[in-house]
Amino acid sequence: MSNLDKNIQYIKGVGEARAKLLNKLGIFTLKDLITYYPRTYEDRSVPKKIEELVDGEEALIEVMPVTRVSEVRIRRNMTIIKMSARDDTGVCQLTWFNQPYLRQMFRPGEYYKFYGKVSKKGSKVEMNSPVYDKLDDTKNTGRIIPIYPTTYKLPQTTLRRVIETGIHELDGSISETLPEYLVSEYKLLDLNRAVNQIHFPSTFDDFNLAKKRLVFEELLSMQLALLALKNQYTKDVKGIKFSKDAKMSDVINSLPFSLTKAQLRVLEEIDKDMEKDKPMNRLLQGDVGSGKTIVALIAAYKCVKCGYQAAIMAPTAILAAQHLESFNEILSSFGIKCELLISGITKKKKEDILQRLENGEIDIIIGTHALLEDNVVFKNLGLVVTDEQHRFGVRQRSSITEKGDNPDVLVMTATPIPRTLALILYGDLDISIIDELPPNRKKIETFAVTKGMDDRVNVFLKKNIDEGRQAYIVCPLVEESEEINAKSVMELAEHYKNKVFPEYKVEYLHGKMKPKEKDAIMEEFKNGNIDILISTTVIEVGVNVPNSSIMVVENAERFGLAQLHQLRGRVGRGEYQSYCILKYNGSSDILKKRMKVMTDTNDGFVISEKDMELRGTGEFFGTRQHGIPEFKIANLFEDIVTLKSVQAIAIKIINDDPKLEKDKNKLLRNIVDEKFGNRIEI
Repeated sequence: MSNLDKNIQYIKGVGEARAKLLNKLGIFTLKDLITYYPRTYEDRSVPKKIEELVDGEEALIEVMPVTRVSEVRIRRNMTIIKMSARDDTGVCQLTWFNQPYLRQMFRPGEYYKFYGKVSKKGSKVEMNSPVYDKLDDTKNTGRIIPIYPTTYKLPQTTLRRVIETGIHELDGSISETLPEYLVSEYKLLDLNRAVNQIHFPSTFDDFNLAKKRLVFEELLSMQLALLALKNQYTKDVKGIKFSKDAKMSDVINSLPFSLTKAQLRVLEEIDKDMEKDKPMNRLLQGDVGSGKTIVALIAAYKCVKCGYQAAIMAPTAILAAQHLESFNEILSSFGIKCELLISGITKKKKEDILQRLENGEIDIIIGTHALLEDNVVFKNLGLVVTDEQHRFGVRQRSSITEKGDNPDVLVMTATPIPRTLALILYGDLDISIIDELPPNRKKIETFAVTKGMDDRVNVFLKKNIDEGRQAYIVCPLVEESEEINAKSVMELAEHYKNKVFPEYKVEYLHGKMKPKEKDAIMEEFKNGNIDILISTTVIEVGVNVPNSSIMVVENAERFGLAQLHQLRGRVGRGEYQSYCILKYNGSSDILKKRMKVMTDTNDGFVISEKDMELRGTGEFFGTRQHGIPEFKIANLFEDIVTLKSVQAIAIKIINDDPKLEKDKNKLLRNIVDEKFGNRIEI
């Protein structure tokens, strides 16, 4: 039996200092270590002759030194180490920087392996900073080498050695996690071999088999958990059957604007759900500004008119306060009492709200995570709406629904996901899509520029502010980081206040500020008293400010396309033409493609597909997005075929054994419990 919970510090060759570096990567235990998978691989197994080398490629050569190692001091703290080596086809010059110990490493007359990037100009061949081994060693060469995401001061060679030590320590003793019948039927590698081959594959065929096994397990556990969640809401569970007499049309006809056809279609779907005796469990997808909030408001109206209470959970206090304002504006004339519950309110006010909520004097409670607290008790909870679902997890969703007797659930997200993928990812939810923007929304003109355009961007900002508009400037970090060279909010705010725009009112906003401070600044911005707001992505789901018409994003290369699209949606909410300016560093083809997607389209669904295709799904579908365990190896874009087949397998298993109680499925029950906790009752 393996000790997968062993503290990483006590693995041979780690120790306290190195453990801290590994902790930064999320590696705390032996299990974390062996499931820290490579991001890519380099094939250093097949040597080339020097005459075959191509300029710019990375290659392996087997050569013999023909000169002694020389050391040239360029300046203080900078030395160049050089050596010439040859095979039977030519000579290659090998160069390293600041590695004086290499003078003792190589002996003329002996053969060595070198792997590095080739520079070839005419007949002159060079290799800069190659890794090396003796001819019979395979530490750095002579095999397929895994490349890991790592951190400053933790070199690839060290991380590889630690992972190799961890796997060696386990010595094939990892307990199997999948039932034998699945391993056999789908021709999967056993777990020990899969772990070994995913890190140190003998061949790429072995790597593919290892990946197939690990992706299969990761996606199967997710699908089983989602199906189990769906069963909780649909199997023999009696929900609230809301009355047909409470008509949504009463509110719709009172609105000062017309709903789109898409909004009306979605409301019809929700209305039908609410009038069934099964609990509604629906995902509402809609692009930024498509009008999801008004849909939630109308559903809450129906709930209250049938004698129940509604809870609206928003990710930020700012957004919750905005919802309260919108709800009161429309529902107060119907005698519906709405209240706000956020962590920033006084103890006395909070006690009063909790008392009135429990007594049934409050019809609709709008709040943040504060709604999840144990002391929040409803008299008769009928509807739960979670806004911006990518900020709330499966567990949080179920913890608020437990405050009622199988209430209806509406989950809203402005992160568009391709429909086929959404059906699988949100396997526990029915799906509605608002695929149409209100007619008054103008297209936001988007430009991607390099840092050399700063002056022109500032002139453009000045012109718009002088015309009475307001601007957001977004940057990715709150404070300077040693490892990421991006300007912090405070530093950027000082720069704009004192040097660029001293004549305007400039303020900043970030997630580490107290809720009252944040709310006060957003209120000032909303009221037009701030010209330029420098912010982190905390404004991604912020308030509507119709007068703000410019969004400038610093270091746009550090954001995913879906997030850039969310940020862009903060402007373009009023009558004025709006603009989004993406400042980026870098010149890679992928970066240029990503920026082109943003400038070419305002369609969130197109953008999300491209985001997954170009950037992968690590962050896009990670824990932060959906509250499900982050995928360590599966990529939902690349592995969509596996995902679809695994969903069919999961349905077959659950139909045969709904609670995974049979002996043959005990291991499946274990992996679902381990990854999703005991919130899922199967």
